[in-house]
Amino acid sequence: MGTIVVTGSASGMGAASAERLRAAGHRVIGVDLRSAEVVADLGTPAGRQTAVDEILELSGGVLDGVAAVAGVGPNMRDAAAVASINYFGPVALLNGLRGALERSDAPRAVVISSNSASTVPMIDDTLVQLLLSGDEDASREHAVTAQSALPPRFAETSPSISAYATSKLALAHWVRRTAVTPEWGRKGILLNAIAPGAVLTPLMKGSTGTGKDFDPDSFPTPMPLGIFGEPEDIGFWVEQFLRPEARFTTGAVLYVDGGTDAAMRPTAQPSALRL
Repeated sequence: MGTIVVTGSASGMGAASAERLRAAGHRVIGVDLRSAEVVADLGTPAGRQTAVDEILELSGGVLDGVAAVAGVGPNMRDAAAVASINYFGPVALLNGLRGALERSDAPRAVVISSNSASTVPMIDDTLVQLLLSGDEDASREHAVTAQSALPPRFAETSPSISAYATSKLALAHWVRRTAVTPEWGRKGILLNAIAPGAVLTPLMKGSTGTGKDFDPDSFPTPMPLGIFGEPEDIGFWVEQFLRPEARFTTGAVLYVDGGTDAAMRPTAQPSALRL
């Protein structure tokens, strides 16, 4: 069995992923703001470096897997923090741990994007480019400025909806760009993303402003299966991507959303290569 890092391990999809991986016999190094083997704030450069340093110490410099699950939702008031946590957090952590993954016989990494990247029509193209360029200060500044132009109807429950969807789109693009570089692909480090939909986590409940009861038929986006996801549904796929047997899949973005993206964009994938 291997040694695997799971960020956001204290709750929601991260906790479900960590539990499943431990049940499979892996050693899990959890990272979160509380109740974890490594307590660190991935929303700041200092916190990310602390996390990387402590993970390397605990793992002895060898990792078999990283599941970058930690993230915040569109209900967060600070759009700058959304950009930092959802994009720069996982990117910096994975880059910082790449060397430890390279020392494994079957290194795997998976990150959590979101189907909001393709189903929320509020993507900020300028912010996408700033995120992918690696300029965190400019990204944070732009996110705050853009947030001030958000329609008032989003202010109560989803004040950072644009920054959220945009950060998740940029993260998926980073995965696809990075997975096929020689530093990852030719070193055998497989890197993939999962794009969850409406999963019943504390993040989703806070973002919708809804209490206990959810109705799939009145949800803002289509729910073809008529059910919501559970954190365990994501944990299942996290484990699959981290298995040594998953040897020929990299740069993929897997939608685990009950068919929402397919219902909203039935012809969007695959898209034809035009010459």
